[in-house]
Amino acid sequence: MNEARQIRADHLAIATRVPQGVRVLDVGCGNGDLLALLKSEKGVNARGLELSPEEAGVALARGLSVIQGDADSDLEVFPDNGFDVAILSKAIQQMRRPVFVLQELARIAPEMIVSFRNFGLWQRRFSLVTSGRMPGHRDWHHEGALHPSTARDMIDLTSALGLETVAMAPMRGDHVGAFRRTGLSRLNWGADEVILHLRRS
Repeated sequence: MNEARQIRADHLAIATRVPQGVRVLDVGCGNGDLLALLKSEKGVNARGLELSPEEAGVALARGLSVIQGDADSDLEVFPDNGFDVAILSKAIQQMRRPVFVLQELARIAPEMIVSFRNFGLWQRRFSLVTSGRMPGHRDWHHEGALHPSTARDMIDLTSALGLETVAMAPMRGDHVGAFRRTGLSRLNWGADEVILHLRRS
């Protein structure tokens, strides 16, 4: 018997930005939860790329089209404009080559959705000032974010790469705020995580 899976709030929010029936590439797709949601709710033509062979195996066992590979080196196999939307959910800060990955996503699809942890959150700023230590739930030298960044850092980078910010939404726990085009300063200060909807210029 299949276990009922709890749908993550960020996955539901991402799904609202994906049009019906489009071609979607989910990079760092994990066990395929988001792909399964997009297939069932949006009827998309969904493909996934996942670094972990165990997670990719779980997704394949669910009947999803997923290949095991490394986004830092394997995105070149996907053709120009091969997809309508490329998604990178909670993975960009773990990439060794984040600029390359974003450039490749922009080549592969005209629309991108990127979510990440916001190290500009005021509690993290305060923690750094008062403790003198990098904020987080693990020691700085453990596996985790290789490139901790703020929402403003990410917007600056994507803009420098010629990507337009269509909309952005804050996340705190299981709550996702409304997508807006403006309000970066408030989002940079108050969002625990951020979802960006980007478009190739």
